[in-house]
Amino acid sequence: MPRRLTLTAAVLSALLAGCSPTDNGGAGGSSTLVAPTGYYRAAPEAQGKPRECEVPPPAYTGALDFPSKYQGSDKARDKLNPAAEKRYLKLTDDMREMEKGVNRMVGRYFKYGRPQEVNCTMAWLENWADAGALLNDEHNHTGMSVRKWTLGSLAGAYLQLKFSTSQPLASHTEQSRKVEAWFGKLADKVVSDWNAYPKERSNNHNYWAAWSVMASAVILDRRDLFDWSVEQYRRGVDQITDDGYLPRELVRETRALSYHNYSVAPLLMVSAFANANGLDLRGEDDGALQRLIHKLEAGLNDPKVFQEKTGFEQQEVDLQQSSRFAWLEPYCALYRCSKGTDAWRRSLEPLSTYRLGGDLTQLFSGQLP
Repeated sequence: MPRRLTLTAAVLSALLAGCSPTDNGGAGGSSTLVAPTGYYRAAPEAQGKPRECEVPPPAYTGALDFPSKYQGSDKARDKLNPAAEKRYLKLTDDMREMEKGVNRMVGRYFKYGRPQEVNCTMAWLENWADAGALLNDEHNHTGMSVRKWTLGSLAGAYLQLKFSTSQPLASHTEQSRKVEAWFGKLADKVVSDWNAYPKERSNNHNYWAAWSVMASAVILDRRDLFDWSVEQYRRGVDQITDDGYLPRELVRETRALSYHNYSVAPLLMVSAFANANGLDLRGEDDGALQRLIHKLEAGLNDPKVFQEKTGFEQQEVDLQQSSRFAWLEPYCALYRCSKGTDAWRRSLEPLSTYRLGGDLTQLFSGQLP
């Protein structure tokens, strides 16, 4: 079904004022922040029977102090600790249920057009916003990671409701105000968390923090958050070597390939949102991001590429699900990907991951560089 891409009131106002919604002069501009065109898609006419809204998971307000699944591993952080992973999954179950539940409901709204899905989504989000979930100042490294992952998932899904030409939030003004205020507080926490993280240790966590803050920036039209996200992106691509590797992910030894794959998704999403706002990051550091992706593609085709670089045989357990390659959608929207890559992408579609807000095929497929 073709997507209907029209303009929101904010973007239309910018055009009527005689300027492009993406003509912001780069970081530091003053125009209203916008999303990539796929986020403006309309929902279909309502079909099917309304679904009863489920009870949301309990809002998590406790200390963000969770064990790492790599607890006890050496500096490579590549050996799972089954007992620690079990504890982590138990303690963070409510967050994952919240992320996946909101993503499912938003996805069903754009598939079936039923407003009840939006009603339920907003009820869940309002519940967590009212409780001040995930705002606890007590945290360890895993806890602040969970905070930014959850924000990125929820804000990524909410973006679709915020910008849809169907205007599903029109009847949820007060709920939207509460939810967006909560997103703002979470984004400020994420910025504070990762500003305190040593720059020399910047890695995939910083890129995922950048994505969560970028999603929030566009929802809230906050240029300070937008600029912070771009700064984190630039710090990331500046690390990419001439031969296309991320040194901070190579240290993961047996999981270096997996973590290179994990790293490109948030970088591409930040680049896609920056591009939608007139800031083209593709050429940064002599096209470093595409250099990274070319190396990643070579490694995915033949893991020995990374084995020879690290000296360790690569574990591929984290590369078995198609959701791990949802980054192909923003990649092929930003760049002219090769025929082989495009065919691979098409063979995996639809590509969806709750960490980025849902079905990226619907949001990016069909957009040309």
